[in-house]
Amino acid sequence: MVTARPGYIGIDIGGTNLRLALVDDQGHIICEQRRKTEIYAGKEVFFHHLDESFRVIRGEGGTAGVWPKAVGVGVPGLIANDGLVHVSVNLPALDGVNLRDALVDLTGLPVVVANDVNACAYGEMQFGVGRSFASFLMVTLGTGVGGGLILNNRLWTGVDGVAGEFGHMTVEPGGRSCACGNRGCLEQYASATAIVAVARELIANRQQSLVGVSSGEITPEILAEIARGGNDAARRIFTEAARYLGIAAASVANLLNLEAIILGGGVAGSFDLLQHPLEEEIISRAFPIPGKRLKVLRSQLGNDGGMLGAAALAMALDASRLPSLPSR
Repeated sequence: MVTARPGYIGIDIGGTNLRLALVDDQGHIICEQRRKTEIYAGKEVFFHHLDESFRVIRGEGGTAGVWPKAVGVGVPGLIANDGLVHVSVNLPALDGVNLRDALVDLTGLPVVVANDVNACAYGEMQFGVGRSFASFLMVTLGTGVGGGLILNNRLWTGVDGVAGEFGHMTVEPGGRSCACGNRGCLEQYASATAIVAVARELIANRQQSLVGVSSGEITPEILAEIARGGNDAARRIFTEAARYLGIAAASVANLLNLEAIILGGGVAGSFDLLQHPLEEEIISRAFPIPGKRLKVLRSQLGNDGGMLGAAALAMALDASRLPSLPSR
């Protein structure tokens, strides 16, 4: 006979993929489901897929003797503390939807909804490299640049739930236009999208040599491989992205005197190319005390960070440790 034990469902909603995991209180994944989000088909189809995946997870968990007590969700965009999706650029069908209330009705369990990078930050604090720090900034480098703040062992979401938009700090006044309406946002200089755009521009203008790759096939991973192989042009692209990250991080260091900045997301796979120039930029711009204090580290949870972070939020909700993220 299998002894029942508690578990928590973490849901990571992306523009392309929908991932769910049943996680125990030690951060071990018991079972998981992954499928296409298919948000273009509308929210009814999306919720149908979510319901199907949830039922599968619940069934597999029951077989393993792990029963979900609460649900946590990470979703990109501006997410209010009560679970309302103000705006999600990659998931427009969810704009204006109170995702927490909808999932409470769907699952019959307590639900907490947070910005996806906030969820990653919380997961890193509970299960990853962030366990060593009371205060840090989680930065995800992917299609965009996301940020999540842990202050004194608590997730800081701000009075409206939309704090931590690190990628939209201005690093070049009058710089490149951003989809948010601003100009010169960090996201336009340090994201995977920005890195690829710079490389394609160099190839198109034939200003510098990126040996063995065409504009159409360039990715951050291919570019990193070329950089490690000794191509100076490719290495300079990562150095420049790191410099812009350092400009923004130095301001955060001066403002909050954090212990660490933790890099996650796809571009964090090029951590070896980013770390040194990022640290140099922070030291050169921040006051000595907060600048030298701030450690630059790579995320430990990798691609599972979103699910594990969402599950960690569900765990905290179950333990009534999230007064700023109330259940209904």
